[in-house]
Amino acid sequence: MPETIFSQFYAEQQQRFEQFQHQMRQTLDPFGLGETTLKAQKAWLHHPDLLYQAYTSYANDLIRIQGFTLRRYWGEPDSDVIPPHPDDPRFADPIWCDSPFWDSLKEWYLLNTRWLQNNLYATPDLCDQERSISAFWLRQMLNAMAPTNFLLTNPTALATALESKGMSLARGMDNFIRDMGKGDIAMTDLDAFKVGENLATTEGAVVYRGRLLEVIHYQANTPTVHKVPLVLVSPWINKYYVLDLNPQKSIIKYLVDQGFSVFVTSWKNPDSSMSEVSFDDYLTDGVAQIIDVAREISGSAKVNLLGYCIGGTLVTTYLAWANRADPNNVPVETATLLTTLTDFERPGDIEVFIDEDGLDYIDKVMDRKGYLDGKEMAASFRLLRSNSLIWNYWASNYLLGETPMAFDVLYWNMDTTRMPKKMHRSYLRDLYWSNKLVQPDALNLAGQPIDLGKITQPIYMVSAEEDHIAPWKQTFTLADRVSGPVQFTLSTSGHIIGIINPPGPKCKRSYWQGEPAKQQSADEWIEGKEQVAGSWWPNWVEWLKPYSGNQVKPKLSSRKHTKLCDAPGTYVLE
Repeated sequence: MPETIFSQFYAEQQQRFEQFQHQMRQTLDPFGLGETTLKAQKAWLHHPDLLYQAYTSYANDLIRIQGFTLRRYWGEPDSDVIPPHPDDPRFADPIWCDSPFWDSLKEWYLLNTRWLQNNLYATPDLCDQERSISAFWLRQMLNAMAPTNFLLTNPTALATALESKGMSLARGMDNFIRDMGKGDIAMTDLDAFKVGENLATTEGAVVYRGRLLEVIHYQANTPTVHKVPLVLVSPWINKYYVLDLNPQKSIIKYLVDQGFSVFVTSWKNPDSSMSEVSFDDYLTDGVAQIIDVAREISGSAKVNLLGYCIGGTLVTTYLAWANRADPNNVPVETATLLTTLTDFERPGDIEVFIDEDGLDYIDKVMDRKGYLDGKEMAASFRLLRSNSLIWNYWASNYLLGETPMAFDVLYWNMDTTRMPKKMHRSYLRDLYWSNKLVQPDALNLAGQPIDLGKITQPIYMVSAEEDHIAPWKQTFTLADRVSGPVQFTLSTSGHIIGIINPPGPKCKRSYWQGEPAKQQSADEWIEGKEQVAGSWWPNWVEWLKPYSGNQVKPKLSSRKHTKLCDAPGTYVLE
C-alpha cells in the first residue's frame, strides 16, 4: 500500500515537472532552439575524433586568413581566400575588396560563418529535422551579426554619412521611427501605392457580400464571353489583388481580355469576433458560396475553378468534399491549382516552426487575440530569407537612410491579413502537422470525409521552380492521388513571380509542361522535358477554352445578385 501511494506521488510530481518544462519552453524557447543546439553539442562530444578534425580544419583556415591579412597590408592584391556567395549582395561594394582593412573583416566573418554552418550540417547523430532546425536558427544569428548590419562596420554607410554631412543618418532615424510605429521594416515605398487607384484597377463590381467574403465580378472586355465562368479563389493569408496588381501584370485583366467571365474572392479580414470561424466555413460560406453566385449570374450549370496557394488547398478540399457529397452533381468543370500544397510531409523551410512546442506557442498567441496577426506570420516567412527580406532593408533604410524603391509585389506582401483562431489552428495541426489531407477519410469537413482520390475533374497545376513556400516536388505528389487527368506545369522563378508572369516581349521566364504518368516521381517527370520560353498563361488558356462553353452575351450582375459597389470593394481595404 505505501509503495502504491509513493508511486502515485512520484508519477504526479513527474507530470507536474513535465508541465513546468513545457511552460518554460513556451516562455523562453518555443521553437526548440536551445534543446536542439544542446543535442548538437553533445553529439560532437561523443565523437572527439571528428571534433578534433573540425577544429584542426578551422585552425588551418585561421592561419591562412592571418597570412592573407598580413600580405594585404603589405600590398598584395585581393584574392578572396573565402569568396562571398555569388548571390550575396552584402559585400558588393568594391571597398570590401579594395581596402585591406574591410577585406580582412569580410574574410573573418565569412570564415567563421561558413565553418559554423558546415560543421553544424556535419553534426553526427542528428536527424534531418533537428539538423534543419539547428541550421535555420544558427543562420538567423549569423546573418544578424554580419558587419554590414552595424554602422561602424559598414563602410558604405560611413561613407554615405560623411558625404551627406550626417543627413543619411537623420533620414535613417526617421525611417526607423516610422517603421517601429507600424511594427514592420518597410520593403517598399508605402506611400507610392493605393488600392483602387494604382493597384486592383480592373473594372468590376461587388455582386455579393457576406460575413466571410465579397464576390467581385469583372466587366467583360469582349463582345461575348465564355458561358462557363472562371472562379478565382485567392489566398486569405494575403489579399486578392496579387491577381490584379496593375494592367500589365494582372492575370484578371488578361483573362477578361481573353473573353472569360471572371469572379474573384475578396476575403474578409477577420477580427476577434470571428475567432470561431472554421475551415468548414471557408469551404461552405467561401468556395461553395462564390460558385453559387457565379452560376446564378452566368446561367451556367458549372464553373471552372482556380485556387492560388492556400486558396488552391481550399479548392482541392472542396473538390474532394463535393465529389463525396454528390458525385453526379459537382458544379465544377475543371480546376487550376497554382503553387498548391496538399501533401505537407515536407512543406519547405516553414517546417522549422512546425512542432508541438511551436504550435502550442502559436495557439497561445491566438487565444489572447482570437486571431493570428498577419504581421506575425509575415515575420516567419521573412526569416526564411532573412538576408534579402530583413537585413537588406535594415541596412538600406536605417544605415543608409534610403527610401525603398516602389515595388507593387512588396507592397502587396506587406498588406497583411489576420487568420481566425479556429480555422488557423486546424489548418496548422490537421494539415501541416498531421498531414491528414492526403490520408483518405482522415479529415472530416462540413459533414463529409475527405478523400483526394474522389476528385475526377481535369486539373491544370502550376508550381514554381524556386518556390520555398510550396516546394514544387511536394506539390507534384497530388498528380498521383486524384482520379482525374492532370497537366503539370513548372514555371521558373518563385512563389509569386513564377505565377504573376504575363506574356510579352519583356517576359524572361520559361516553363516545363506535361501530363505526369501514374506513380511517376517529380524527377522522372521533368527528365527529358523541353523547356519552353515565355509565360505559361497562353498555354493554360488554350487548355481551358474547350471546357469553357459557347460564347454568350456578358452579364455583370443579376436581379438576385445586384451590383453593390465598384471593384475593388470594401473588404480589401480593411
